[in-house]
Order: sequence, then structure tokens, then C-alpha cells
Amino acid sequence: MPASAQAPSVKLFAAGSLRAALTAIVAEFEKREGAKVELRFGPSGLLKDDIVAGQKADLFASANMEHPNALHAAGVAGPVTRFARNRLCALIGPKVQVDSASLLERMLDPAVKVGTSTPKADPSGDYAFEIFAKAEALQPGARAALEQKALQLVGGPTSAPTPPGRSAYGWHMQEGNADIFLAYCTGAAEAKQQVPDLTIVALPAELAVGADYGLAVMRGAAPAAQQLADFILSPAGQEMMGGFGFSPGVDP
Repeated sequence: MPASAQAPSVKLFAAGSLRAALTAIVAEFEKREGAKVELRFGPSGLLKDDIVAGQKADLFASANMEHPNALHAAGVAGPVTRFARNRLCALIGPKVQVDSASLLERMLDPAVKVGTSTPKADPSGDYAFEIFAKAEALQPGARAALEQKALQLVGGPTSAPTPPGRSAYGWHMQEGNADIFLAYCTGAAEAKQQVPDLTIVALPAELAVGADYGLAVMRGAAPAAQQLADFILSPAGQEMMGGFGFSPGVDP
């Protein structure tokens, strides 16, 4: 029997925002350990629902802590560990002039299309709506106005498919579907690489929202799943995450 057939296999379900980082980390893990990892990327909420429905996963890397904690509470997964941090940024199209100080004003402009991901299905959408909630303290009525106008363009079960190899954020911006897109800073950087005339604007402190990513090994998982989790949490794995723009999730 060939060695590859004997190699332990791990099914990793992971947030789409982790695609580049975890693809690289998994390649290094496979090289070191001889294991084989089957990667499936998608919106964390939808992946969680699939696991609840009975789809087989050994390891779940979510863009929030809520979804893996729900699996832990249900007895489906072991304890949840934060393994990375991210932030939200505003990705700006070339027709809009905006900086951090004027971001809220421009998002509220009826002529400006604001794109987000889909709340509940994708944590990126939940984080965007957190920004809207924070905006209410700065300008009464802002939350309802932004929630009503937000275009939930990605991350949902019926979202338009992104062309292969394209950043979903960058593609929607280039197609003119949004003028401002509230996105993970890591994803915004990837979009700008593909669409250079986009700009990235940091959220002002009053609107800033961070993202904690949670990792959980499923009950009854293949033994190599814990090895992969340990590698992601190791100094080597954390350094690789940092190379893709994520902040360390493991406290010193």
C-alpha cells in the first residue's frame, strides 16, 4: 500500500478569510507530519450549521468564537482556543473620497453603496453590523439607516459565486456593486493587490471592531486533528499566521 494511503487524514473546516494562511500552514504541517489534510473553506456560520447537520469535520477554524463555542456547548466539539485576531477595515472604491474621520458621513450618504458580508451566516457580516451599532452612539439613527442600506453581497447561502482566484471583495468593488466594503483587513489587503485602484481606510477608534478566531477539535476526531491544532497554535504556526496579516491569537 502506498505511503499516502496510510497517512492519517484530517478534515479541516475553516473560515474563508483563512484560505491563504491555512493553505500554507497545512502544506507545512503535511510536510512535517506526513498527514493529509482535506480543506474546506466557507462562511463560518454555514460551516457550523453543516457540522450540526452531521457533516464530518475533525477540526473547525472559525472567524469568531461564537460558532465553535456553540458546538462545544452542544457536545460536538472540545474546548475552543483563540488562535488568531483580525480587524475590520473599509475598502474604498475610486469614486469615493473618504478618510477615517469622514467614513461614517460617507457611509450614511444615500448615494454611496455600502457592502458587507451576511450576518449570522458569516461573522464578517456580524462584525460589520457591530460597526453600525457603534455608529448609533455617534449619530442617532445611524444604526437603522446603515442596517437598512447595507448590501449583504457575500457570505450567504444565496450569495453570487465569486470567480475562481478572485477576491470576493475586490470583484464586487470592481463590478460596481459597492462603493465602500466593510471587510477584514486581511481580505481588504488581498483585494487591493488584485484591484490596485482600491484604497484601504482604517476605522476610527469609535467604530473599530476586532475579530477573534476560534479553533476547536471535534469529538471523535482523527488523532492528527489535535496535532494540526497544536501546530497552528505553536510559535511556528503563529508566525505563519502573522505573515498573512493576522495578529497572534495565543497570548504570550
